[in-house]
Amino acid sequence: MKRVKLWGAKLLLVAILLPISSDIYACTRVVYKGPNNTIITARSMDWKDDIMPNLWVFPRGIERNGEVGKTSAKWKSKYGSVIVSAFDAATADGMNEKGLVSNILWLEESQYPNFNPNGKEKAMSIALWAQYMLDNYATVKEAVNDFTKNPIVMVTDKTPGRTTLATVHLSISDAIGDNAILEYIDRKLNVYHDPSYTVLTNSPTYEKQLAIRDYWAALPGNQVLPGTGRSQDRFTRASYYATAVEQTDDIMVATGAAFSIIRNCSVPYGVHIENQPNLSSTKWRAVADQKNLIYYYEDPITLSPLWLDLKQIDFSEKTTVRKLDVSKRQQYFGLANTKLTKSEPFKFLGL
Repeated sequence: MKRVKLWGAKLLLVAILLPISSDIYACTRVVYKGPNNTIITARSMDWKDDIMPNLWVFPRGIERNGEVGKTSAKWKSKYGSVIVSAFDAATADGMNEKGLVSNILWLEESQYPNFNPNGKEKAMSIALWAQYMLDNYATVKEAVNDFTKNPIVMVTDKTPGRTTLATVHLSISDAIGDNAILEYIDRKLNVYHDPSYTVLTNSPTYEKQLAIRDYWAALPGNQVLPGTGRSQDRFTRASYYATAVEQTDDIMVATGAAFSIIRNCSVPYGVHIENQPNLSSTKWRAVADQKNLIYYYEDPITLSPLWLDLKQIDFSEKTTVRKLDVSKRQQYFGLANTKLTKSEPFKFLGL
């Protein structure tokens, strides 16, 4: 028993002392699971600078490529989707018409496979990683099975406006509550696939996040919860509140609960701590109701969330790409389907 306690104390110390540099681009993702397949995925986007987000509707049948030259993977979108873009150059978050949700979060430890632009392996810019999942898969199981059997070399480049390479990991969830986390560590793909993997933040790697989860699971969360904006602390709070809130199939209550969890794990707007420039404010939040196919978007400045009802969107190939511009904090209230406008699709960041 003493050894167990000592190990737990050491684990807590490690969690406290882990570097927090990755919180420059901090995010939290959590899945709410209520009865009768009430599945809701919520995420916050915490970023030091303005990433100029916009909401986009992509129909089926879009021809895409990996944007890395002659070895680029090529595909045609099987499913339509609603996404939030970053810099109008990458898909950061979104849900497709089958209820699959894909989220990109920063992970400083990421190291991608070596890319040979003249090789035979198919490759893709990480700017398309989340979109690739939405375009091609209806369930997490299908995505994991296909992506591991038919791997695509992920290629990174500099983040817009910065000199550093983009390093991210990916989470996916589906309408039946399955979950997977995909990371590239030491240039190898690690896949964590289990319905219980409902929470993801940034550093450390997911294997270590699970160790932190197991440690805190033994403690009374209603009495002891870490409260900072650090990745490990946000992970702990999200893990606790995901099951502590009311579990219901009343969709209004469930959606409100999901919003309350992700707001609790957000970083207050404009927060700056001297000598800690790595603490980032939450720039926006997205909540995806995978049962009813409603995608919510909330800007902390405009206050009132807007939403798009995917059931009322025509995703057929005959339709065009549509856009809802929120980059200048335009205020939309409630259902915003009618505010979508035809638009030329943005070009994904590549080489």
